[in-house]
Amino acid sequence: MNSLLERYRNDRRKLMEFLMSSGLVKELRSHSGSSSTSLSPADLDALSADYVLDCVKSGGVVDVSKATKKYNFESSYPVTIHSESRDSYFLVSSPDAAGSPPRRSPPQPVNIENSSNNVHVDSSNTPSPIDYTFNEETPDIKPMNPIKIIPLGLPPLRTGLSDDDLREAAYELMIASMLLSSADAYPTQRRKMEKGSKLLLSLKRKEKPQLQPQTSNAHSEISSKMDTCIRRNLVQLAQLRTGEQIDLPQLALGLLVGIFKSDFPNEKLYIKWKTRQANLLEEALCFSRGLEKNERATLRKCLATIRESKEWDVVMSSSLRIDVLSSIRHVASKLSSLPGRCGIEEETYYWTAIYHLNIRLYEKLLFGVFDVLDEGQLIEDASSMLFHMKSIWSTLGITENLHNAIYGWVLFQQFVSTGEPSLLGSAIQELQKVTEEGNPKEDLYLSRLVCSRQTIGADIHLSVSKAIFTSASAWCDDKLQDYHLHFGKKPRDFGMLVSLASTVGLPPADCMRTELIKLDTLSDDVGDKIQSYVQNSIKGACARAAHFAYVKSHGERTHALALLANELSVIAKAEINEFVPVFSKWLPECMMISAMLLHRFYGERLTPFLEGVSSLSGDVRKVVPAAYMLEEALTQLYNCHSKSKLHKPYLHKLKNYEIEKAVKPVMLDWLISQHDHILQWTRRAFEIEEWEPVSVHQRYAPSIVEIFRIIEETVSQLFGLHLPVDITHLQALLSIIYHSLDTYLQRIYDQLVDKKLLYPAAPPLTRFTEGVMPAMKRKSLEFAEPDNKMVTKLDELTIPKLCIRLNTLCYIQKQISATEDGIRKSLTLVRSSLDKRSNIETDEAEEENSLTHSEAVDELFATTYDSLRETNANCITKTRDLIGARVIFWDLRDMFLVQLYNGTVEGARLERLLPHIDTVLDNVCSLSYEDSRDMVVLSICRSALEAYVRVLLDGGPTRAFSDSDIPLMEEDLSILKEFFIADGEGLPRSLVEQEAKQAKEILDLYSLEMLMTASELIDMGVSSEQRRLEDAQTLVRVLCHKKDRTASKFLKRQYEFPMSSEYEDPTSNLPALSEIVRSTSTRWSQTSQSSFSSFKKKIQDATSEIRNNSGW
Repeated sequence: MNSLLERYRNDRRKLMEFLMSSGLVKELRSHSGSSSTSLSPADLDALSADYVLDCVKSGGVVDVSKATKKYNFESSYPVTIHSESRDSYFLVSSPDAAGSPPRRSPPQPVNIENSSNNVHVDSSNTPSPIDYTFNEETPDIKPMNPIKIIPLGLPPLRTGLSDDDLREAAYELMIASMLLSSADAYPTQRRKMEKGSKLLLSLKRKEKPQLQPQTSNAHSEISSKMDTCIRRNLVQLAQLRTGEQIDLPQLALGLLVGIFKSDFPNEKLYIKWKTRQANLLEEALCFSRGLEKNERATLRKCLATIRESKEWDVVMSSSLRIDVLSSIRHVASKLSSLPGRCGIEEETYYWTAIYHLNIRLYEKLLFGVFDVLDEGQLIEDASSMLFHMKSIWSTLGITENLHNAIYGWVLFQQFVSTGEPSLLGSAIQELQKVTEEGNPKEDLYLSRLVCSRQTIGADIHLSVSKAIFTSASAWCDDKLQDYHLHFGKKPRDFGMLVSLASTVGLPPADCMRTELIKLDTLSDDVGDKIQSYVQNSIKGACARAAHFAYVKSHGERTHALALLANELSVIAKAEINEFVPVFSKWLPECMMISAMLLHRFYGERLTPFLEGVSSLSGDVRKVVPAAYMLEEALTQLYNCHSKSKLHKPYLHKLKNYEIEKAVKPVMLDWLISQHDHILQWTRRAFEIEEWEPVSVHQRYAPSIVEIFRIIEETVSQLFGLHLPVDITHLQALLSIIYHSLDTYLQRIYDQLVDKKLLYPAAPPLTRFTEGVMPAMKRKSLEFAEPDNKMVTKLDELTIPKLCIRLNTLCYIQKQISATEDGIRKSLTLVRSSLDKRSNIETDEAEEENSLTHSEAVDELFATTYDSLRETNANCITKTRDLIGARVIFWDLRDMFLVQLYNGTVEGARLERLLPHIDTVLDNVCSLSYEDSRDMVVLSICRSALEAYVRVLLDGGPTRAFSDSDIPLMEEDLSILKEFFIADGEGLPRSLVEQEAKQAKEILDLYSLEMLMTASELIDMGVSSEQRRLEDAQTLVRVLCHKKDRTASKFLKRQYEFPMSSEYEDPTSNLPALSEIVRSTSTRWSQTSQSSFSSFKKKIQDATSEIRNNSGW
């Protein structure tokens, strides 16, 4: 440690010298404030390296006094290495005197004056430093160290036999026992020994088996040469004692007789082997109560002679060695002849005399069933090995019950070592086979196999099986004391552990009691034990969660309460899904206890925070949703019990946090403040809008995307708090949505131009004449331009931009419904969450209030969104109509209203106009969505048919239609209809026919029969917007455009209309149609019905005259 500290200091000095000499430090300011050029090495050691590095980053000016002050401050805390284990420290004091390093990270320096339980809330919307602290900033959290298994407490070995000695002795005993039971351990007639499982099958099929399963030499760590030697001597020993039972002393003596120093590759291995045999003999014989004092002395002397290598292997002859071994054999034979103490068949004296050695040897044998390469798995021949181990049961005093206990103990230890769940399952199966009450003699025998445990103030004596159960129970108890720590990441192992605890029992609260608590009955002891587990584990989990939240909050700049709520929610979910279903079998109210503990722990920290809430700050936005979700999880945990299974009523009720009381007023203030803010953004977004599509696929304006993004963010922030939204909050939210969208729509509507302003003024009424006056020159019809303000608007309202506006309006139409559905869904989720959290059953009055609230909500939604839909629909209608009117009456007005049928019908047909309309339609269709495409095409179709009707009725002096022109015009009308039908790919035929109905009827008026019929139905109502066949204006205009001399005479005689050939400047010299209609209408209203009847008679007379004179 001292050398490491010295190296750290040298590296630090080199770093400081580099910084000073490299030019990174621009200026050194001494304690007096003057500039300095250099510092001595001693002065460099007194500067804070961190401070100097910060100065280099910020400009290179180093204040020596501040650097020294910070260095002295840092020196008061231990310097650490930032390792993952966090256990390497440079201590200020002597490491030897200080003891072992701490197992947790050092505490952060805390200003005691500023550290309190009060909550510091940032009132701004920007994230602020985390000022909130816990009482458990640096809790005393225990690390998750492996829990050690309590040893069985067998009597100790007095001769110093090691685990390797026991393993090798067990191996020798196994082979000897199998040889004595007619199993050949060393076949000389086969080249290789087959695998254990196959050899076991051969062993079962033969009457006199000659082979045995291959025992793992790797486990016993015996070299091949020694293994051969030992096997050879064991074969000879088995031949001498065929059919007789062998014991440990006889085995050791037999090997000492036949194995010599020359059989080992080196002296060290020989001495180790010989010492082990002597220790086994001493352990088995010298401490027996059946020996006399002189016999014990003789035995010790002989064993000392064997241990003395020079005397035993060099000085003594073979005959003397045999004498020494004979003396030992004499004592061993005496003990072997002693009867067993319990009267069990095949019982020997050694069963109880050296049971502590027998059990250890059998335990080492059982560990041989595990794979060396994968200690969590059994070898393939495990079943065969277990079968052949029965051959040494009579030697070691193993019964079926004792085997199950020891084998379960071995499996349990291996599970603890490897963590393999299958081993725990196998251990549970073996321990479940252990019966407490069996054969009385066997029970007497097992009771003599005593294990000792030291407790506070006394020793407790247990049988081997009970000691195994007690050790496993204590291990389970330690795990269950903090099951969240041990099984949080491996919840599947938890159920198996509880199953093991159910099998072996749980330790009682009184350490002096030896009787374990069985989980097969529902008793107060069981309930108290489970409750203690829940309380201790929840307490530890909460402490770790608080510390984790405190540390993480400084790294992520997130409020610690939000992080803590998330961590506690994870704990609550683990309780619901993994732990509570297991514990509820014995403690049905365990989930209520867990919920109450978690609720209280978080509530103690949340309450001060809520008391300081004054605005919807960033911390509040993070803490409140997390706290609300935690409360929902805790309510679910609390209510997941079955009331019918509770042993007794649980008096503690889960009270909701007062989140709503603290946050609801703040929510309303925030919504009110957002209202003006969002309206400003709406106006700004509209003002900078250029009506270009967002993308090729998103053909609407970017401004509406921004507005809906703001709306959705506002909705998300409101409902993201996971608090119930009352009618006041909802009204404020819908007010924001309504005014923002209504403002946007009204601005769109105001920018549009009324389509009527695009219609040209009606030309003057004239009558047809065939002749042309020489002095007159006919002029084409000219239109008066709109005012400059409207022209400026039209310049901005191009067809592409109008299409983008229409797409935007259609997008608004969809998003309005989506927003409404989203808010309704959020309200339902919040309401559902509130129902989950509520512990109080609603009465009839509350249900009635709930229904009233629901009706008010529906009415509020209907009022808001119906108004928005109506406004949006009006905007769509006006935009759609403007597109059609602009295309026909503005962009194509010269081609359609001036050139079509101008002069002659045959020379100015409609087919010349269709390519231009087709080009416009292609452009419009490429800019419009499918759901608005038909709408736009229909608007253009309607405007085209309306313009066609204007050509027929308001064509002016340059248009007159003869009877031969009517079929051509009807053909043009059919072409126009088929153009928009487009062979079934355009508008529906029925719709086009309906729109063209008026044009068709007006064309029919140019025939005498239809004109007569119309004159019979003539009405005094005059409408400039919708012309009807029985309209007097329509009939007069048909007569004006009819190329017929009799009709011209009638118009001259009745109305004194000028001839078309006299047309010179109709806009200034002739009365406009509107004036004629207005004066006529006025005259009709003044002269009552008799005047109208007179006019009607004139029209009828005119049609009769035309028919008689023209030959119709």
